[in-house]
Amino acid sequence: MTPAIVGGIVAVVVVALAGLCWIVMRMRRIVKIETPEEAAHAAQTQLAGFAVAGAVVGADGQGALAIADDGRVAAVKRIGKRLAVREVSWRTVRATREGILVETGDRALGAVMLAQVDVLDIRRLAPKSVRV
Repeated sequence: MTPAIVGGIVAVVVVALAGLCWIVMRMRRIVKIETPEEAAHAAQTQLAGFAVAGAVVGADGQGALAIADDGRVAAVKRIGKRLAVREVSWRTVRATREGILVETGDRALGAVMLAQVDVLDIRRLAPKSVRV
């Protein structure tokens, strides 16, 4: 084998490995809930009669809460490329050091964490008729 052939083979292998690394990095990218409007739209679309009065997204974009004008509350979580929405009871929404935690009781959805969101943020969104 000549040095030119060996160099060509090495170049092809390097390019193939770089492409593989790029593909793996894109697959591992964490998809976030970008805005409260995105969470609100998902809640209104997936829950019948759910007219969103406000929504809040955790700092890491992994969880959100949408609150309806009638006092109902929905947990929103990104699962793959879609947003999963479940209506929950206010009793399942609680404050922790890390943020607001919602125990949905749904095996597929699991717990929803709103990182760096506090009780005051939730109180501002909740209708006056709901005691948070």
